[in-house]
Amino acid sequence: MALRMRSPLPSLEGATAWVNGEPKAEELRGFPVVVSFWSQSCYICHETAEQFAQWRDRFANHGVAFIAVHQPRSEEELDVDAVTEDAKKEMRMTQPVAIDNTHTIVDRFENQFVPAFYVFNRNHQLRHFQAGGKGFERIEAAIERVMNESADEETLD
Repeated sequence: MALRMRSPLPSLEGATAWVNGEPKAEELRGFPVVVSFWSQSCYICHETAEQFAQWRDRFANHGVAFIAVHQPRSEEELDVDAVTEDAKKEMRMTQPVAIDNTHTIVDRFENQFVPAFYVFNRNHQLRHFQAGGKGFERIEAAIERVMNESADEETLD
């Protein structure tokens, strides 16, 4: 069963490798977190990379943490060097990127889709989930909403 609203942010430990550094739980405490899942072979992921980079660049300056998780969909996507090159060049990722060849993180999130976007508030409760390449205005609105919530604020949406 997929994560439900208000589910806690699953552990990000257990990646095969990290690109751009591994985030530590204590460094994320008190900050909204956006986790995106992508795959090297996913054309929608590549088509939406620019939009995601714009959010990262815009909202990171306001304390929102962005983390990407590479979810391989075939044997060919297990090459850490090739995934690293794609993340840095084609996908323009400057945020931490987990290469999850064993699906350890994928399984914790119970994620089935790429691209997929999970928006967690400052208390690290899931506030928005979306998969696919449409409806980005909803993702952006969710990021703005959690960015403006206080750490102890409970919202009912």
